[in-house]
Amino acid sequence: MTDLPPRSAARLAALAGLSASLVGIGLARFAYTPLLPALVDGGWFAPSAAAYLGAANLAGYLLGALGGARVMRRLGPGWSTRAMMGLAAASLIACAWPLGFEWFFVWRLLSGFAGGAVMVAASSLVMLQTPAEKRGRAGGLMFTGVGIGIVFSGAALPWLIGIGLTTAWLALGGLSLMITLAAWPLADDARLAPARAPVASGAGAPDGRALARALKAVTILYGLCAFGLVPHMVFLVDYVARGLERGLAQGALIWTLFGVGALIGPMATGRLADRIGFAAALRWVVALEAAVVALLLLSAHPAAIAASAVIGGMLTPGLVPVTLGRVRELSGETEAAKAAAWGKATAGFAVGQAVGAYLLAWVFDLRHDYHLLFQLALAAPALGLALEFVAVRGARRRDRGEP
Repeated sequence: MTDLPPRSAARLAALAGLSASLVGIGLARFAYTPLLPALVDGGWFAPSAAAYLGAANLAGYLLGALGGARVMRRLGPGWSTRAMMGLAAASLIACAWPLGFEWFFVWRLLSGFAGGAVMVAASSLVMLQTPAEKRGRAGGLMFTGVGIGIVFSGAALPWLIGIGLTTAWLALGGLSLMITLAAWPLADDARLAPARAPVASGAGAPDGRALARALKAVTILYGLCAFGLVPHMVFLVDYVARGLERGLAQGALIWTLFGVGALIGPMATGRLADRIGFAAALRWVVALEAAVVALLLLSAHPAAIAASAVIGGMLTPGLVPVTLGRVRELSGETEAAKAAAWGKATAGFAVGQAVGAYLLAWVFDLRHDYHLLFQLALAAPALGLALEFVAVRGARRRDRGEP
């Protein structure tokens, strides 16, 4: 393939990344949310079985995040991205017929694996092609695919489900397959440039142990932020519809606002990172997450909840590009080391999200108190931010030779 100018290669890689996040996360994962009640109402699965199928996707995502770097070492970033997008599309098509719980469990597990692995592979594909000063923007464009998937699932799936569940699954799978084929030439390993010089971390040049501690703190912070976002992702619509007794229409409106926020969030946070650096941007984004959860505790006014939904939607995928950039700053010089570090961080996010979903559901079942869920969610990013601050401060002190 003819060599492309660096700017063109970076743009094509970012579009491939956007396609990958749209198929692997936006459609393969988030489209299941509006499908779940229809699967129960349509008699395909009992409520408990449908919930377990959702958990299968989360388990697969964790496995894919942990194994994504290994897949990428074997296939390369481009071919790994292509393969995982194809697997995600195949999993959606395979779910078009009610062939039993075991059949669905396997394919939902595989769809989760594809999503976790493509997060690792596509990130390397994009970052290797992007100049350091534009990596935030490129990462933001990549993860805009998640928001597109959420908006599509909220707008189109109710109509498709009205035609039939098989039609809905086939439409999702067919759309994912078309996006995969369109992105195929964009995810080209032959265009990959050597890894560019790492961006300064903002903490001088601390020794390896200090860097490792800072990286571990960011990984824990990312997982705690996932925990803190669970009320927005899982409970907010129910809080509005049933908790505040405002009905399903208001709940649907809140989910739409959440989707709009998810659509614009990654580019906003990515541009912020390019302007002030990944370290500072990550702290501002986490502080904002804590603020929007606190807003739910402070006010039940429709305007306050709407603002919390939009900003919470922005941060759900918007947290990803700033964390990705920060993890790559703190990890090793080789692309394999950076991919492995990002895989661990992605796994930490998956664990935080899964633990948050199950723990908060258990707490709600015991207490039936939405405000208690918001309080627990608020504590998570606050704790993570404190841990990250202590780790970076320690790294700076060691860099200055202080005890």
